[in-house]
Amino acid sequence: MHIETAVSTSWSELLTGRNLLRSVALTGGVALHAINVHIVTTILPSVVRDIGGLAYYAWNITLFVVASIVGSALTSKLLDKLGPRRAYLLGLAMFTLGSILCATALSMPWMLTGRSVQGLGGGLLAALGYALIPVLFEQRLWSRAVALESGMWGVATLLGPAVGGLFAAGGAWRLAFWCLLPVALLQAVIVAGQLGGKPVRGDVGASGLVRIPLLKIALLALSVLLVAFAGQVEDIGGKLLGVAAGLAAGVLVAWLDRRPGVALLPTGAYQLSTAMSKVFACVCLLMIGSMTEIFVPYFLQTLHGYAPLQAGYMTAAMAGGWSLASLLSSSRSGKDADRMVRFGPLAMSLSLVALVVLLPGDVDVAAEGLWLALALGGVGLGVGLGWPHLLTRVLKSARRGEENLASAGITTVQLYAMAIGAALAGLTANAAGLTEPGGVDGARHAAYALFACFAVAPALAIVLARRVAREM
Repeated sequence: MHIETAVSTSWSELLTGRNLLRSVALTGGVALHAINVHIVTTILPSVVRDIGGLAYYAWNITLFVVASIVGSALTSKLLDKLGPRRAYLLGLAMFTLGSILCATALSMPWMLTGRSVQGLGGGLLAALGYALIPVLFEQRLWSRAVALESGMWGVATLLGPAVGGLFAAGGAWRLAFWCLLPVALLQAVIVAGQLGGKPVRGDVGASGLVRIPLLKIALLALSVLLVAFAGQVEDIGGKLLGVAAGLAAGVLVAWLDRRPGVALLPTGAYQLSTAMSKVFACVCLLMIGSMTEIFVPYFLQTLHGYAPLQAGYMTAAMAGGWSLASLLSSSRSGKDADRMVRFGPLAMSLSLVALVVLLPGDVDVAAEGLWLALALGGVGLGVGLGWPHLLTRVLKSARRGEENLASAGITTVQLYAMAIGAALAGLTANAAGLTEPGGVDGARHAAYALFACFAVAPALAIVLARRVAREM
């Protein structure tokens, strides 16, 4: 059975009239969240030179992602209680408060507090972008809207390094946070005029109180933190123990979520026999494979002599491939959509294998830069080809009354997989010699190990994607 995802639709329907303002209302929050991620990555070296705290450098990312997971997990509950407008404005307010804390930070603990608050608001904004698609748009526009949301990450990857690099070069990294405030204010004005104020669907008890699965959210955060801690442990036994404990916490969340009570993910999310579970598993595997990008700038600078800005924009080919493929694929339906879903993981696996050959720098290849850009773009393309159809499948597979839960679950699953993937990437690179012996040889060994190991994730997704395509 085929679900038609983009029949007789065009971008003009989504980007004209009132739909244009609604699209801006949804994508603006995602863009703020995404641009902030890339700005902060660029300015962090300047931050630690100014306020210190180099030992906690990575925690700026770890705590931000963990807080984002919490924010995304709370999305459906806040929609049920507050409605779209107030939930969105709450996310903007928290993001703004976090930005102010970061801009005024005088020490690393202060900065980490700001990053946590930012992440909480950013996770809520990112999840609302997906959660409100079924509320604001007709079903035939859903895949276009999903692709538009994904496109914001591509835009952010192009703008974020440029904005962050400009302020860092001028010695004014604090302005990188202050400049987000007027954008957030403009977004609040648009949201206030375009989003409704009534709760979307009920997950509210007779008392009128929203039920929040606090224990499951806490365990999900603990799962990521344990894997992240494992990356800082020196001995192999400690690393394995940390990863095992983190994954065990994640399994415990899944077990608890299948029992009666307030759920994090919709019915069927943990049963591999269901279409929804297969889609979520594909999303996890593709996200894990994509997290190799965090080391690409380092490898390009150390092994190929690229300048930082050049390496940053070469890495942006990944996000560019994702966004372009998402936008082009969103217009496909029926058997064409099936092919996009099946071909994506294959393209990603082949691209990661190509990077095993190209990134270590042992092979002399003509037009090396072009081939590197194509391989990096291929990794992103592998995610983007099936992305609109996979996420639309989640929205359409949700049981009646679980629509909010399904849409918010997309961001929760995506962020969790990204956090686990980033932690595992760090473990793999360090264990392969990135820090010991370090230098060029250590980077070369790490590049081999990282891309060879992570090519396995999308390879596993190939099998799942075929099953998903058959059920679409």
